[in-house]
Amino acid sequence: MKKIIFALAGMLLAASLQAQLRLPAMIGSGMVLQQQDSVRLWGWSSPGQEVSVTTSWDGQITTTKANDMATWELKVRTPQAGGPYTIGINAGEKAVLEDVMIGEVWICSGQSNMEWSFLNGEKDIAADLALPVNNNIRLFHVPKTASKTPQDDLRARWTTANSETLRSFSAVGYFFGKKLQNTLNVPIGLINVSWGGTPAETWTPALLVDQDPELRKAAAALESSAWWPVAPGAAYNAMIAPMTRASIAGVIWYQGESNVKTYGSYQKLFTSMIDAWRQAWSREFPFYFVQIAPHTYEKRYQGALLQEAQTRSMAHARTGMVVTTDLIDSASNIHPSHKRPVGERLAAWALADHYNVPGLTYKSPQVTAVAVAGTKIKVSVGHAGGGLEARNGAPAGFMVGDETGNWYPATARLSKNSIDVWSKDLKRPRYIRYGFSNTKPGNIQSKEGLPLIPFRSDSQVIVEEKDR
Repeated sequence: MKKIIFALAGMLLAASLQAQLRLPAMIGSGMVLQQQDSVRLWGWSSPGQEVSVTTSWDGQITTTKANDMATWELKVRTPQAGGPYTIGINAGEKAVLEDVMIGEVWICSGQSNMEWSFLNGEKDIAADLALPVNNNIRLFHVPKTASKTPQDDLRARWTTANSETLRSFSAVGYFFGKKLQNTLNVPIGLINVSWGGTPAETWTPALLVDQDPELRKAAAALESSAWWPVAPGAAYNAMIAPMTRASIAGVIWYQGESNVKTYGSYQKLFTSMIDAWRQAWSREFPFYFVQIAPHTYEKRYQGALLQEAQTRSMAHARTGMVVTTDLIDSASNIHPSHKRPVGERLAAWALADHYNVPGLTYKSPQVTAVAVAGTKIKVSVGHAGGGLEARNGAPAGFMVGDETGNWYPATARLSKNSIDVWSKDLKRPRYIRYGFSNTKPGNIQSKEGLPLIPFRSDSQVIVEEKDR
């Protein structure tokens, strides 16, 4: 009798092991899959278990087998945007994923200014909390987790954008997605993977940082915190690595404040991080980012030099930068309160640059040439749109300098796409700076309202001293 009981128990155990089916958090009901793509679906089952997937949009059945590590993966072809659809999965045990949408999927990442939500005091989003549920905007909010080793899953789930889920979701990410959805009229999936206080090192694979002497030295200079990770790769391992199998359209990024003390290596770090993410996904997706806003940092020019590193990062393939010097309430607040225009400017970049929507002004004016002409300096400006103008009064934010490092406030006269600058205190100026300050941005913008990117024509070594 005991032998029979043990035999039955063994059979039941074997059957249960064979029937075990587990899906990652990203693959579930309510999700958004990238449209017109060969997307991966994956999960876990018993080794050798046959797995079949049926997609309702085309009725196709795709099969594979779980490997010796009990994992399986297959690819299905998605159609043009639409839904809702269902996906049936049979691996001994059956699962049906419902309310699946096909559209555009974007990752929203960075530190606190990307994380900032209604619960943090973000007011722009308050009016949207009263709107009806938008079934075409889906949210996936990844919790803050760190790990020394790459993980294979997350603790999160897909939800619709409603009055409850929006309260804790990235405001920048939401306004970005809302603009995309309104313009493209397709479902949008937003993956919020942000953590306040984090330096870029923790979002970068550790091996990449450790193998580069300059990056390794900068990482060692970071101050540890009980509230967020600073170790290279810690956030990447826990929050990014588990989703690299999922197809995405691109990434938006708002970070840099925690790297101002190591501004000298930030361009290399940031562009290396972008490359590492693209390599992990095996695709060169667009990567649009926000330049940090003016703020009172510990040392003079730290913020300006980090901004400079971000501007130089725009030379990296398939990137674009949003400027926010016009959106600050006070330089003492590291979290500018207006997140709607930030998200919408990021969306303009994506719509024009990635989706080829015509007629959009999305690039901030940027200096293209500087020429010294006697007592004046002439600055040529690209992407000036309908012309340059000063916001709230006369042109401000300009300084001219000489060979010995002396700098003087300057007067500016604007033309459509150029600026003449001079100072009564310096008859033969050699260099020019605009908005090159932690706390004193300029006020020049295009007539479309996009601010001029801060710049300097000199390459003088900056003496680090207490900010004033």
